[in-house]
Amino acid sequence: MIKDFFLYTLKNLKTRGLRSWLTIFGIFIGIAAVVSLISLGQGLESAINEEFASLGTDKLIITAKAAEFAPPGAFTVTPLTRKDIEPIEKVSGVKQAISRIFQPAEVEYNNELKYLYVINMPVDETQKNILDLDKINIEKGRMLKKGDKYKILIGYDIAYENIFDRNIRLRDKVIINKQEFEVIGILEKNSETNNNIFVEENTLIELLAMKEEEINLILIQSKPGVNLEKLEEDIIKEFRKFRNQEKGKENFEIQTPKDIAESFSKILNIVQVVLIGIAAISLFIGGIGIMNTMYTSVLERTKEIGIMKAIGATNKDILSIFLIESGLLGLIGGIIGIILGIIIGKSVELIAAQTLGTNLLQTSFPWYLISGALAFSFLIGTISGSLPAIKASKLKPVDALKYE
Repeated sequence: MIKDFFLYTLKNLKTRGLRSWLTIFGIFIGIAAVVSLISLGQGLESAINEEFASLGTDKLIITAKAAEFAPPGAFTVTPLTRKDIEPIEKVSGVKQAISRIFQPAEVEYNNELKYLYVINMPVDETQKNILDLDKINIEKGRMLKKGDKYKILIGYDIAYENIFDRNIRLRDKVIINKQEFEVIGILEKNSETNNNIFVEENTLIELLAMKEEEINLILIQSKPGVNLEKLEEDIIKEFRKFRNQEKGKENFEIQTPKDIAESFSKILNIVQVVLIGIAAISLFIGGIGIMNTMYTSVLERTKEIGIMKAIGATNKDILSIFLIESGLLGLIGGIIGIILGIIIGKSVELIAAQTLGTNLLQTSFPWYLISGALAFSFLIGTISGSLPAIKASKLKPVDALKYE
């Protein structure tokens, strides 16, 4: 019986082809938006967690933050400097503290423009500490040394993973923020360095027009066996004293890689909720479209309903036919929406990789996302068609047969 209802419903949808396509438009646009946004969000969240997890559980990161209780309209940040490392190194439990400069920059190669992160690489005795901390090894070429003013090291993915249309080779020229550099080294594959460019420290300060002592963050590594939470408290106490800051009004913050990953996730979740809320409006409009189409269908097929009832169809049969029809409208919209959502998600992933030079924006399409989208679209169709279906099931055969 149910099989007959489905075949009958498919025949009706086919005969009203254009109207059916227009009806499901809102559904598949909404489902496409939801699927693509959730898949990109989940993929990005997983990639961020992996990136920060790769930093290890023995790291702390200090960054500058806006001053508390600043005058209205003011947004003042006291930047970190190399001198800020001195009190941190004195804290018991700290193995090493390293200054880092990193900023996005315009990178041009073979007439292609990308935005990649440039990072400082000292050429003094602290270089070994950074190489050990970031697990940096040379795959081809050599390390930066004194006198390498306009020389760079590039990450593995920048060289080999089609971030640029043509792979970068040793001794190739790359333009960063309008300044030409020569590639002297390609790094081994490493999640922390794959998409980054390393520049001699003083050259980078000049390139970014920063003050000589200014840095972006301090990366701290603890000694083996040290309690990270206790170490964090000790560093905050010492650093607060060094910077003459009151408790609760600090112009710096200290976080673990896990803390930073969680902060990113919270922001990402808020953005996702807002965007999915916008997509839900399309689904709501699509539901109204199905309801309107089904009401029109009931009016157009009133006589047909009367004939079905006259030859033995029950109210339940009529109700089932119209609910299946509205549910199928939603389901077809869902299937098209999922396919479109996958295409959109993969396209954004490809564009991000090509334009931004990063593999962080990865899509993820778990089974529960696909099955949930299908079930949700069918449910929207069924609920939207319920009132017209109930109206159709309650038509009296005599009145229906008289309808013109």
